[in-house]
Amino acid sequence: MYVAEKKRRNNTDELVTQHAPLVKRIAYHLMGRLPSNIQADDLIQAGMIGLLEAARNYDENQGASFKTYAGIRIRGAMLDEIRKNDWVPRSVHKNAREIAQIVRGIENKTGRDARDREIAKEMSLSLEEYHKLLQSASGQRIFSFEDTSNDGKSMAETYADDRTGPFDLLQSEGFRQQLIDAIAGLPERERLVMALYYDEELNLREIGAIIGVSESRVSQIHSQAVIRLQARLAEWVNP
Repeated sequence: MYVAEKKRRNNTDELVTQHAPLVKRIAYHLMGRLPSNIQADDLIQAGMIGLLEAARNYDENQGASFKTYAGIRIRGAMLDEIRKNDWVPRSVHKNAREIAQIVRGIENKTGRDARDREIAKEMSLSLEEYHKLLQSASGQRIFSFEDTSNDGKSMAETYADDRTGPFDLLQSEGFRQQLIDAIAGLPERERLVMALYYDEELNLREIGAIIGVSESRVSQIHSQAVIRLQARLAEWVNP
């Protein structure tokens, strides 16, 4: 028993040491989407706790690599820290939900992508005012499988119960396929921003240089893309 426990602890320590740089990388990647009052050290501290929990709970039989599993737990711990400290005003969450509902309504009615001017009109806003809303929403629209749904829970929490693990949503063939289809169906610029940010892990400034727009405009495009995905995945996000 002692030998097995010692081996388990050694494995945990090894995983934490090996993947500690991942915490810092994720923290600084998220910092580009968060309000300036959020400190990287706070995210890193929360992320290290998430990494430790991942190392203790990882089960290779779940089918995902430890890096993938840990990445989700680390981001989840950081987002929990943000929510716990209430760094994002409630009005921002409310506006993001309203935009998602309007996007869903327009796209269901027209059968095409909702356009910025249409959304702004439905909200009785000018285009400039709408873009400012997107900018303010950027800090809380961090799209990951740990992102919040409308009831304030993470996607993993929403779909997990005592019999399921945090990867059930990830492993759901129906969800994966709908997410793939939803991302593929994004307007070209939104799809490109998502790919550069999540697949290539570029920051907003680097993406802006590639597509020829300002960093703040990239932030707006990202927010619009994530809100559009939330609208299109409503049956999963808000069961």
